[in-house]
Amino acid sequence: MSEPTGDIGLIGLAVMGQNLILNMNDKGFTVVAYNRTISKVDHFLANEAKGTKVQGAHSIEELVAKLKRPRKIILLVKAGSAVDSFISQLEPHLEKGDIIIDGGNSHYPDSIRRTQELESKGLLFVGSGVSGGEEGARYGPSLMPGGSPAAWPHIKEIFQATAAQVNGEPCCDWVGETGAGHYVKMVHNGIEYGDMQLIAEAYDILKRGLGLSESEIADIFRKWNTGVLDSFLIDITANILKFNDDDGEPLVTKILDQAGQKGTGKWTAVAALDAGMPVTLIGEAVFARCLSAIKQERVRASKVIAGPQREPFKGDKKQFIDDLEQALYASKIISYTQGFMLMRETAKELSWNLNYAGIAQMWRGGCIIKSVFLGDITAAYHKNGKLESLLFDDFFNKAVHKAQPGWRRIIAQAVLWGIPTPAFSTALSFFDGYRSEIVPANLVQAQRDYFGAHTFRVLPGKENAKLKAGEDIHINWTGRGGNVSASTYLA
Repeated sequence: MSEPTGDIGLIGLAVMGQNLILNMNDKGFTVVAYNRTISKVDHFLANEAKGTKVQGAHSIEELVAKLKRPRKIILLVKAGSAVDSFISQLEPHLEKGDIIIDGGNSHYPDSIRRTQELESKGLLFVGSGVSGGEEGARYGPSLMPGGSPAAWPHIKEIFQATAAQVNGEPCCDWVGETGAGHYVKMVHNGIEYGDMQLIAEAYDILKRGLGLSESEIADIFRKWNTGVLDSFLIDITANILKFNDDDGEPLVTKILDQAGQKGTGKWTAVAALDAGMPVTLIGEAVFARCLSAIKQERVRASKVIAGPQREPFKGDKKQFIDDLEQALYASKIISYTQGFMLMRETAKELSWNLNYAGIAQMWRGGCIIKSVFLGDITAAYHKNGKLESLLFDDFFNKAVHKAQPGWRRIIAQAVLWGIPTPAFSTALSFFDGYRSEIVPANLVQAQRDYFGAHTFRVLPGKENAKLKAGEDIHINWTGRGGNVSASTYLA
């Protein structure tokens, strides 16, 4: 057999796979394509890939034989058992140092497991987040690779050339060890849920609160897209609101108000609960979709549960719209602050060396949450790679303080109108909790000790003979209880 010429192989010829192959081909790489249904390979070569350097393979053996060492093979197949199945089929044909790359939407614990299993056999594994949809795959996605660090030098050139470029910099860098790539993609998707919910709440306030038409709201979003909110989601929202059906009615007003979800936002919320991190905005965005799903119940409730009488807005409309822009910006800052706090906590727990500036840079282009705002996050982490919170960075600290008065006015007015703002409200509640030196958790802990002997610790400076510093203390509150504690303070 002739010397292999393939730079990288790809298994899975659905739209994403085909587009990624054509993208890599455009960048000068020779890709070998394989699909379980062999006829799809021939069809792809005869049509979409006609006239390119793309090679086809009719078996796993042929795919592997056509690749240069170390062999690099991307799997773009359904997450779960299909990934494990293809890994099992590939293993017997691979040699030490060869690289298997999972580019699907896998759950990060699976990537941790696969990294460990393949490394124990001398192979390398990469779990890579891929964001940007069909168009991103074709012309430049955001790529978030993590896994076996030894794999990165071998895939770096291909990945960074294939990724979206912003100001000459690729939206791709090494994320971290084992499941870090898919973990960061999961948090990306959770933040995406939050961004979408915030935008939907702003739309609701403008429509139900100010009584504006979809076309008027679209114009507001287009104006916002020239400032601090410049982003893919704001841009497409304006386009959606301007899009009319054949009868001239805005199409969005005819769409059933039930939002679907594939689970990645829920994964982020569950991961936050497991890590004990207050990622409240993404959680509320997930719950808002759950609330939207119980449509029939909401219809019944709307007929029997009355809200406040909604009076026409009598204030300064321009000021109100400016306030809403600032409320959306501040809430978005909180959402990203929470997302990066979650990644920091998980990195600590799993001993990952996450590249936070690189992560923000990867999200600046090619993906659904791409925005100008991410350039500011990149700058913040370039200044301080160990930054605990975006709210400690001067740029974001000033931005939130500037936005604060309008943010509060918007939420207060929405409450008076009876318009739900779960994401806006939880962002402000987190902000107020985070900046509070003292919160009422002392009472909660006293209650836990009273009914369950769960113990508490004493504030510095408040110690005495009975209340000793640093100790887990149980008090017999009623005189009837015992002195044995049930568990420690933080249990």
